[in-house]
Amino acid sequence: MSNSRDAILEWGTHDHIASKNLRRALDVAGALPNRDDWGRFIDSALLWFGIVMIAAGAIFFLAYNWDDLGRYAKFALAESLVVMALALGWWGGLERSEGRAGRVAAALLVGALLALVGQTYQTGADTFELFLAWALAILPWVLCGRLPALWLVWLGLANLAVVLYFQAFRDLFGILFAPERELWLLFGLNTVALVLWEGLATRMAWLRKRWALRIVATASGTCMTMLAVIDIFDDRAFGWSVPVWLIWTGAAYAIYRRRIQDTFVLASGVLSGIVVIATFLADLILGAQLQAGGFLFIGLVVIGLSAAGGIWLKKIVSEEESA
Repeated sequence: MSNSRDAILEWGTHDHIASKNLRRALDVAGALPNRDDWGRFIDSALLWFGIVMIAAGAIFFLAYNWDDLGRYAKFALAESLVVMALALGWWGGLERSEGRAGRVAAALLVGALLALVGQTYQTGADTFELFLAWALAILPWVLCGRLPALWLVWLGLANLAVVLYFQAFRDLFGILFAPERELWLLFGLNTVALVLWEGLATRMAWLRKRWALRIVATASGTCMTMLAVIDIFDDRAFGWSVPVWLIWTGAAYAIYRRRIQDTFVLASGVLSGIVVIATFLADLILGAQLQAGGFLFIGLVVIGLSAAGGIWLKKIVSEEESA
């Protein structure tokens, strides 16, 4: 449906189809969602929205009634919700929306249960240990779940554990755990996840969800871009972030332009390039003390690079549609 819709809209842009006949052409081609499509979308959206609201409601209910509920009542409520979510996941199966929603709800509710344990018994554990334990506890479900959303939840927990770990020990170890070290670890974590995911997607059809892979690629690229910016501005940085950024950008171009052809990732790379180039020019201008005229020049460069990037990306989209 998406390819037909894009092709018809492209024909309308080039006046191959009159504007008054454009909707009729979309209807004939079946490129517009019908009543059944809308029904399935609304049903799925309400299911996922309800699951998230139930998990959030359980957390807020425990927090609001903390003083009124006994210890056993709190644990009974949290554990029963986890069991019901797992039952929904088992009843729904691996492929149905109900089963997928149940597994995600169970994974979220485990976090609430672990937080309840920490608040009730005051274990003295740091916050990062909660998220690490959460990620380890749901790992078997993630491995068996065959669900990209569940893998993203797990990867998000791993990223949060890393961030909170560095926050907990930054004051203790000082420069040893500087911000760039944290970004390097996050970059490595997300890049390894991206490489493994792309590799396994060639063999497992359920991993071929481009929206999930794009989120992981965005996380990896954001960390690398931030490292390059720090490297340009901070003389105390490692000094090899920019070369690694160049390697990362070249690898992303080679993979997502020649092999997988993902325009979203390429567009993210264009944005990253604009940010790094503008940062480099800003560093030169601040060093040369050319304030007003220099920043006007940076603005013109950003506009020019954005226009060139847009033209290039549009050309790529046209090539993919004609292929």
